[in-house]
This record gives sequence, structure tokens and C-alpha cells, in this order.
Amino acid sequence: MTEIGKLAFFDQSLSASGRQSCASCHSPDHAYGPPNGLAVQLGGADMKHYGTRAVPSLRYLRRVPIWTHTYASSAKERMEDGDNMPSGGYTWDGRFDRPADQAAFPLLNPDEMANADAAAVASRLSRSAYAARFRAVFGQDIFSRPADALAALGKSLERFQFDDPSFQPFDSKFDRVLDGKAQFTAQEARGFSLFVDPERGNCASCHLVDKGAAGAHPTLSDYNFQTLGVPRNPEIPANADPKYYDLGLCGPMRTDKTDNKWYCGMFRTPTLRNTATRQVFFHNGRFHTLEDALRFYVQRDTNPGKWYPHAGGKQQFDDLPVQYQSNVDHRTAPMTNHKGGKPVWSDSDIRDVIAFLETLNDSDAEANKKVAAH
Repeated sequence: MTEIGKLAFFDQSLSASGRQSCASCHSPDHAYGPPNGLAVQLGGADMKHYGTRAVPSLRYLRRVPIWTHTYASSAKERMEDGDNMPSGGYTWDGRFDRPADQAAFPLLNPDEMANADAAAVASRLSRSAYAARFRAVFGQDIFSRPADALAALGKSLERFQFDDPSFQPFDSKFDRVLDGKAQFTAQEARGFSLFVDPERGNCASCHLVDKGAAGAHPTLSDYNFQTLGVPRNPEIPANADPKYYDLGLCGPMRTDKTDNKWYCGMFRTPTLRNTATRQVFFHNGRFHTLEDALRFYVQRDTNPGKWYPHAGGKQQFDDLPVQYQSNVDHRTAPMTNHKGGKPVWSDSDIRDVIAFLETLNDSDAEANKKVAAH
């Protein structure tokens, strides 16, 4: 199944265009993240359709917990301090509990691989170079059962993403430091101190740096969901419609949590591993440099005019409807600051934090980044 999953992952013939595979958006040369700086990737039968969310990395998926949320308040009351935050699940809104379940979405999404239905996927699989191997594993009649064929493809893709070592190398400089085989430079050490300081960056409150069970190295995410108020991105064509909003947990892609308004605007915290190799940041790809992404965190509230066209208005957070403005996190430092306040990081501090974040690059991602730079 792992071998079949690998073949399918790189197989462009599974798409309606014949030009897109899983690897087209989740590039192995870019830590299984996007290969370019587009906020959202192009797909569809004509390869001219825009998606609505930035492509996440597929590395370290084995550590993602299943979706869960149990908290003290009733489902229709506001979540308060002390309540457990929603957590887990795959994709930005956590609507899939396993990669096998998630795999069908891009295969059938008209903006991605654009198959009309499971029968179209089964038909393409039956004509693939590995069709005989697929039948040998899943049954000689598997292609006559389209729903089962799609499910089997999903399971194979999951096994590839879970079992192939390239998806969880844990071989960054950070890992070597944890193992006592390397040391931070002075700048990296300063950046790490700012990263974990609860009075300054407070990044580690969501991007955990402690070793997990049995000494396992951290993925630097608690996999919880947060409403950060990321600015609207005009690079996404769907955003040209002023009535369109991507509200994360409460829609439009996830449809089972729409009755809880406190979910609206929440997106899952990603791993920070290999984040310094990316060219797009946050769920909507609003920022294209790590420096800008970090500056937003520490200046969102001190300099709102830098990020929002209606700073101080009823809809300051321009990618959320008015009724959900109060969902935005103002309780977690550094987002407890105020307009005109002093940002917790200077430009020099930001450069130090970036130096630390670069230690989170896996060795192949770091090598590919250096090659691209030259």
C-alpha cells in the first residue's frame, strides 16, 4: 500500500487536467509544501482555477491528533479562559481525522484535481501504470467498485505519508541541539529565548517546544485552533466578492460546526518545522515573507493601520464579518497589546527569531533553500 501510495502521489494522470498530482502542490523539494509563492495554487480541468487556502506542508502528519473539543461552556456560549480549545484533525479546519479521508477532497475538488466523482477516479486508476498492482492488493474487481477504489487510494496515500521516512525526518539543527549534537549560535539562542518568553513572543504557548512522550522531538504545534484576525488577502479571487468569507471551523468547507459562532474565524495552528523555507504564511497566504508574518504577530494591535483598511472600526479585522469580530484573540500575548503600544519585538528581535526558526528546517529543505537562493 505504501508503494502504491507513492506512485499515486506523483501521478498526474489521476487529475482531470492530466497535469496535476498531489506532489504538484505538496512538493518533496519544499518539505511537501507549496513549490512557489502563490497564495493559493492553480488547478481544475484547465489548470486555471484558484483555490481558496494556502497549501500546508504534509510533513509530520503522524503526530496530528484526531479532532476533539470538550469544554466547560455549552456549545452556544462563548469559550472562556480555562476552556479546552478545539484541537486536531487534518487541513486548516480539521474536518478530516485521517489522511485517507482527506485524500478524496483534492481528487474531487473542481479547483484541484477536478474529477467528477469516484467513478472518474476509478477509471483513471484502471488506466494507470500501476493498475495491476492496485488490483493485486485490493481485489481484481476493485475498479468496478468506484467508492471502494477511492477509499483504497486514500488508504494507500495515507500509508505513504505515514510510513515513508521523508515525511518525518526529524533531522534539523534544532533536533541535533536537542540531542546534544550541536549548539545554537548566539543569534539563534537569542531568537529561541524570545520565542519561549511568555512576556515577549510567547510563541511556545501554541508552538510547543517540549519533548513529547518517550522523548520524541516536538513538531512545534499544539494543533489547537485560534482566531488571529489575519488580514483579508486580495490575491485570492474568491475574496473579490465582499460577501465571501473563509470562516475556518464554521465554514464554508467545514459544515458540521456552523451552529457555534465562537468557532468562526478559527484555523488550526501549523507546525513551524520548515516554516523558514516557505513563501506563503497563514491559511490565506496573506504574507510572503517570514519577517512580515512575525511583524504582524507583534504589531497587529500596536499598529493596526499597517494591516487593516478600517483600523479601529466595527470591522477592523477585515476578513471576518462584524458579528464575529469579538472572536479574535486578545487574551494571548503578544496580542494583548494596544494601539500605540510598544511592540514586544524590535526589528532586530525579529531577525533573531528568524535565525532560530531557520534551525527548524529539515536538512533536505535547508539544502534546497540554499540552492534556490543561488
